Amino acid sequence: MTSQRAVTPPSGSVRPAPRKPPLPSPPKKPDMQRYNHYNRAAIGNTLYRHFIASRADVLVSGEGYLCFERSRIRSGWLEPDLVIAFGVDPDAIEDNNGYEIDDVGKSPEFVLEVASIHTGRRDYTVKRDGYAGFGVGEYWRFDYTGGRYHDAPLAGDLLVNGQYEPIPLADDRPGKMFGMLSGYSAALDLYLCWDNRKLRFYDPKTDEFLKSPEELAAELSTVQAQRDNAASQRDRAKDRLDAANERIRQLEERLRDSQSDT
Repeated sequence: MTSQRAVTPPSGSVRPAPRKPPLPSPPKKPDMQRYNHYNRAAIGNTLYRHFIASRADVLVSGEGYLCFERSRIRSGWLEPDLVIAFGVDPDAIEDNNGYEIDDVGKSPEFVLEVASIHTGRRDYTVKRDGYAGFGVGEYWRFDYTGGRYHDAPLAGDLLVNGQYEPIPLADDRPGKMFGMLSGYSAALDLYLCWDNRKLRFYDPKTDEFLKSPEELAAELSTVQAQRDNAASQRDRAKDRLDAANERIRQLEERLRDSQSDT
């Protein structure tokens, strides 16, 4: 898969923390958006680690409203599963308990919605129009069921002249290994991949997938086991070395005794 050049995220001055009261918490989702094959926090943490390593002006959040400004929140707001914005003050937005576009000064570059039995159809109809109206640069949808709740397992839209146009997807993966539905996000400079009911992110710069918290934990466990095994082998080798040295001492002593008797 050929790497594409990412759109350079805008860099603006960091805004001071808001002094007004934070937005109210959105109502809880009926199914809490948590499944065996999807964890919103895990996806958010995967991307958070990726972006925060190189810059601090990135918001990666799955909490709170997205609206133009609080006085119009009753007439128009959405609650993204994941919103990403560059060139912003993430602490101020999180303290505000939501993303007020008029207050931040720009719309987010990226929004992701994950399908559920309660919100699936709304994600690819009402919300699609809503995020276009809010000026969100890219709107992505992931359905771990493969399309039971959404109209597709994976879909992305790019905002062009105020309207969303579908982002091309391919039934392959980087390295020309078939079987993984994937599409390129210019906002993130990453490929989003539907892989065996999981959402994965492929970095064309490193030619690797971003590791999820579960994958990092598994790798850590493996490395720790290798370290413990190496330490155990080292200890056993030391015991054998000590035993050999002791045997050498004993033999040398016996040899000296035998030589002194002659």
